[in-house]
Amino acid sequence: MSDFEKLPFDTERDYERESEILKVLGHPIRLKIVAGLMSQSCNVKKIWECLDLPQATVSQHLALLKNKDIIAGRREGVEVYYQVTSPEAIRIVGAIFEHPITCP
Repeated sequence: MSDFEKLPFDTERDYERESEILKVLGHPIRLKIVAGLMSQSCNVKKIWECLDLPQATVSQHLALLKNKDIIAGRREGVEVYYQVTSPEAIRIVGAIFEHPITCP
C-alpha cells in the first residue's frame, strides 16, 4: 500500500463545495472582504471605504460572494449589512489568517 492510499480521506466531506469557495476566494479583493467580514458585519459604504475601491467594484464582488452563499446581507433601514454565513469559508479563511482583518 502506498503512502497516498494510507491517507485518511473523508468521503462525507463536500469537496465540491470547498473547491468552489476556494475559487471564489482566489481573488484578493474577495478574500479581503470575507476576512474583514469575519470580524464584524459591515455595510457596502464602509467596505468600499476600507478597501479604497469604487463602490461598483465592491458591489460586484459582494454579489458574487452572495451568489455562492458565502455571505448574506441583512437590511437595517436603508442599509444592508453583510456577514459571512458559510462555515466552510470561515474555516478556510481562518486557516489562512491568524487574526481577522479589521477596518480602522
